[in-house]
Amino acid sequence: MAERFFSCNPTVLPPFDDAGILLLSGPPSCGKTSLLFQFAINRAAESGRRVVFICSKGRLENSPPFLSQGVDPSLNVLQTIHIKYIEDDEGIRNYFAAFHLLDDFPAAVIVDDFTGFFSERSCQQRYGNTRARDLAMVRILALCQNAIAHANVKLGTFGSCNLLLSDVHQGDNPRSLFIYKRWISSIYTIQGDGLGSYLLKNISTSQSETKDARIAKYSIALQYLVLDEIKEQSLALH
Repeated sequence: MAERFFSCNPTVLPPFDDAGILLLSGPPSCGKTSLLFQFAINRAAESGRRVVFICSKGRLENSPPFLSQGVDPSLNVLQTIHIKYIEDDEGIRNYFAAFHLLDDFPAAVIVDDFTGFFSERSCQQRYGNTRARDLAMVRILALCQNAIAHANVKLGTFGSCNLLLSDVHQGDNPRSLFIYKRWISSIYTIQGDGLGSYLLKNISTSQSETKDARIAKYSIALQYLVLDEIKEQSLALH
């Protein structure tokens, strides 16, 4: 599954059988938005359907994604990636509350910097307790899960819809990992290798015996996202 965050021929991608919620979490400035955007390109190319990319306009303008090396900026598939600007968690709630009313469901919905939409101050004002931000996140995740599940029931054998979120963490794992584990089927984390590259791996225990156990090593070079190699996790740790 790590291959799906990098440029490759859609015909050689492993079958996409995860119609739930996925998380990509890593430190600041490690290329998360670029990885999300390449994921969007791959999903749009293989499905022939649109992908919705939700983000903050200011953040996207200040840190636009880098395309993978070799990807042509004029690709037609880029026209099927719909950018939707949202500035707070209320915007996310409104979008997914009306998700069931869509005439056609996207192949994927991607939310860049999910936790960045949850202001501690506004959550405190709304819920009035010390864990207001966590509560707000749980409620939105529950809403998202119901919306994606509804879409997949409606789509049936005609395709699938999945949700990919990104988060920022400073340590080894996301700060809200205890929340994410309840709602998210696949969690990918990014760590620096100390030599200027990054390692992306799936930490979900349910994926330990699958190809998702691979580790992808990548770098950002000359404003391109570059995949260096993908190894089996057991080999990469030696």
